[in-house]
Amino acid sequence: MTHHTATRREHLLSAALAAAARGWHVHPLRPGGKGSALHGERACPHTGECAGGHVKWEQRATTDPDRIRAAWNAGAFNVGIATGPSGLVVIDLDMPKPDKGKDSSDAPDGATSFAALCERAGQPWPATYTVRTPSGGMHLYFTAPPGVHLPCTARTVAPNVDTRAWGGNIVAAGSTTPAGAYEAAADTPAVSLPGWLVQRLQTTSRPAASPAPLLIPGRATRRATVALERETARVRSAPEGQRHDLLLRRTIVIGRFVVWGEIGRDVVEQAFGAAGEAAGLPAAECRATIRDALAYSARTCRARETA
Repeated sequence: MTHHTATRREHLLSAALAAAARGWHVHPLRPGGKGSALHGERACPHTGECAGGHVKWEQRATTDPDRIRAAWNAGAFNVGIATGPSGLVVIDLDMPKPDKGKDSSDAPDGATSFAALCERAGQPWPATYTVRTPSGGMHLYFTAPPGVHLPCTARTVAPNVDTRAWGGNIVAAGSTTPAGAYEAAADTPAVSLPGWLVQRLQTTSRPAASPAPLLIPGRATRRATVALERETARVRSAPEGQRHDLLLRRTIVIGRFVVWGEIGRDVVEQAFGAAGEAAGLPAAECRATIRDALAYSARTCRARETA
């Protein structure tokens, strides 16, 4: 092991222990990456923690210093935080991603969108633990309200504003990717999620009413089936860095067929879930993204005769 690697590993171990000391459940991410380094269900050895069946990364994340040292002594892993078990809601303020063939210079970044939300609510920008991301975005950490189970959201709150709660993972300060480092910009305690944000997230994540089906259950129109096959293929082949956005966008496209009753919601959820996982996204992230996309389609889709 080189001196540089050993130093890097010690730095990441310190970052993992620091997060755990705050009560946040951590798990190892791939060195230099954002995906979990823990084995998935397909590769599960069914031993140790998984002796009774596969245990997902969210449940295997820990605050135990001994388990953390054992994990990070094995490699220079980036640090992931399982937001749900940690009692956290993290607001992810992202930078606009260029859309192929389109000019995205006019798209607001997440910080601008969030500032507008604060202004409309008549509330100041909340002062809380904040991490600056390599892209120039920000992660705002909040403690979740007791008794409230919030899911993740993807760009349904506002443009380039995502949230990570149950089923979510966030890259911790101290981690690095080829794009740069995650650094604490405001190293203060995480404050409680403001009431106006709780209300906003509960409204956003509320599932839309299912339309009355026009087809025999289990059937789908040919054009809906062809479109689903085409769009899921795009998601399966999505390059890293575009997987989440493609899953969201392509599910929204197919969501209109669900609204029109041309294909079952369960069929779409299963197909895009499999495609997202094949592309390398965690199952929980796929489910949350697909749910948000279909809810957006239900709110915005035009009637079939005018589309």
